[in-house]
Amino acid sequence: MTTTLHTPLARYAARLHAGVGDRHHVASPLGAWLLLALAAPATTGGARAELDDALGLDATTAAGLAAALVDTPHPLVPSATAAWHRTGYDPPPLAAWRATLPRSTATGPLPDQAGLDAWAREHSLGLIDRFPLTVTPRVLLALASALATRISWAEPFHLAPGRALGPTSPWAQRLGQVLRAPEHGHRAWISSTGPAGDVAVHAAPAVASDDAGLVVVSVAADPAVRPAAVLAAAYEVAAGAVDDAAPADRRNLFDLPLGDGPAWSLREEPVHTFAPDGREERHQAVLPCWSASDEHDLTATALGFPAVARGLGGLLGVADLGVEVRQAAMARYGRYGFEAAAVTGAFALMSLPPPGVARIAELRFGHPYAVVAVAVDRRGGTGPWHGVPVFSAWVADPQEPAAADLEDPPQA
Repeated sequence: MTTTLHTPLARYAARLHAGVGDRHHVASPLGAWLLLALAAPATTGGARAELDDALGLDATTAAGLAAALVDTPHPLVPSATAAWHRTGYDPPPLAAWRATLPRSTATGPLPDQAGLDAWAREHSLGLIDRFPLTVTPRVLLALASALATRISWAEPFHLAPGRALGPTSPWAQRLGQVLRAPEHGHRAWISSTGPAGDVAVHAAPAVASDDAGLVVVSVAADPAVRPAAVLAAAYEVAAGAVDDAAPADRRNLFDLPLGDGPAWSLREEPVHTFAPDGREERHQAVLPCWSASDEHDLTATALGFPAVARGLGGLLGVADLGVEVRQAAMARYGRYGFEAAAVTGAFALMSLPPPGVARIAELRFGHPYAVVAVAVDRRGGTGPWHGVPVFSAWVADPQEPAAADLEDPPQA
């Protein structure tokens, strides 16, 4: 499944990052891709073809892969998805589409803004404080995904002076300290890639169980290589970094010239070695700490959501359904670990309804009134207690709130 998804996700990531540009940023292409895949069964005709192109897979296959990810959560990458509808807008075709969603996808009436913000915090390990979109009366349907991780490195980094980044680094004088990878527990190599040529690679694994883990891969190319090509190379390299075997595209250090390369410096020194040919390869890595926090507008046609809006509009009976999509993302890479989260929200929007009038009744129990307590019993359909009045009262002597009524509610 991972191999099947990697290529289309790398393609989608290229489109998403291209839209953000070359500035410092973090995003989760997977978070957006998941929403497209879950919405795919709602589309037909031209919208389905457009969505297939964005997904890089046919809709049925993509939906199946997304469901497998969502319903089999990774222990180090908690995830969640949701599809909410505005009360009063739930036609049978929409309910039929909801039946195709993963079992764990939350459904039901559209929460208010506070509810959406709480959902974002809960499913991002508290790293994203608010939902990236604001509820308005135009919102008929909302889709959401959340991905998060907070890991410790299997082996923490050592500290090194900033100048260890090298004399040509623009950061070497600006940073007082950086990270030096430990001799054991991390992996580093030089890889030959199609998109970016030879690149420096560092892979830091998280503390993990025998059958689940997380590896954070860093890739540096010649500074003249376009960022889009380096990101493509990183996706290419990361596909094989999860295995312990030596990468097939790893460069032999004895095939490279001594001296400074695009993202490394290569030297020779005499050592005692058990290598059969007497030639031993060693790799070291120095990286800076970093963090990023962003919000991205994902409504571009190439990212697939306008096609989703057309498909959902057909289910809702709204021909001109609009769409608004944003992603909030953050990440922090440090000496002892890595944390990251992304919440992606998509709103299906209708035009505002025509002006009208509403009558609102405020009910005031300001004189004697009756109270009846009735039992509810649905055991076996309708149980013997169902509808039975249990207590009744006539309220003619109201009281001040008790002291306990004035206290803050107990903490959950």
